[in-house]
Amino acid sequence: MERQLIDEYVATGKARFEYHHYIVVDRIVGGNESQRAAEASECANEQGEFWNYHKMLFANWNGEGEGAFVDRRLKIFAETLGLDTQKFNQCFDSGRYAGEVRADTQLGQSLGVTGTPTVFVNGQQVETSQLFSVIDVLLPK
Repeated sequence: MERQLIDEYVATGKARFEYHHYIVVDRIVGGNESQRAAEASECANEQGEFWNYHKMLFANWNGEGEGAFVDRRLKIFAETLGLDTQKFNQCFDSGRYAGEVRADTQLGQSLGVTGTPTVFVNGQQVETSQLFSVIDVLLPK
């Protein structure tokens, strides 16, 4: 769905795509793996690799709170993608994006988000299964 949305709407200038982190798993199973993974993706973004890192996370997920996203592994993902590991590790270890990720989650809570993925078009929440059937109606002409 993401690729189709980008190809048909973002690439053609019809829409802008914003990605916000929404941490729900850590509250359910405990720990901080989702929070740390989101922070790591933002550190990867500093090197222009957010989406590749995002794909790496989903490809290596093995269950909620099962150790897939412990700090050591998150750093290995950056290395695997060929990121400058010194810059990545400095960013990650500093917790530079911890507040930003928490703010994204707070924003989601204020908008009534309860899980992921959640999609909004022009401020209106849209069921992902119905996105393409209603997106043209919700986008300005």
